[in-house]
Amino acid sequence: MKIILTHEVSGLGAAGDVVDVKDGYARNYLIPRKFAIRWTKGGEKDVEQIRRARKIHEIQTIEQANQVKGQLEAVKVRLAVRSGDAGRLFGSVTPADVASAIKASGGPEVDKRRIELGAPIKTLGAHETSVRLHPEVAAKVTVEVVAA
Repeated sequence: MKIILTHEVSGLGAAGDVVDVKDGYARNYLIPRKFAIRWTKGGEKDVEQIRRARKIHEIQTIEQANQVKGQLEAVKVRLAVRSGDAGRLFGSVTPADVASAIKASGGPEVDKRRIELGAPIKTLGAHETSVRLHPEVAAKVTVEVVAA
């Protein structure tokens, strides 16, 4: 099935790309989560609008990405969450929580879809996360999860 991506999908493409995927993947995952729309001749007009919006919000050059990477790695990120006696969290830390903690710590605004946690954060302590700023640049951010 031919689809137009509306958001960046890891391993598939960026917003505005027209890609061919299996029918079930498109119908059951991408389209219901608003990551993509069906490709039509009329939808081809939307591609330019999506690409223009992406260019406004994305980091254009590697130099800009390296500058933001320096800002991110210099910020100490602390996230206060509810936890039990043994240090286990009630739930887990999401990429949206990390993005808001980065912003609250005085760092640059980061899109939650660009944050990769690796494994779910379910314990107190320091955890390493990665932020994809550019296809060639990723920043390592240490998030210290503390009890609230």
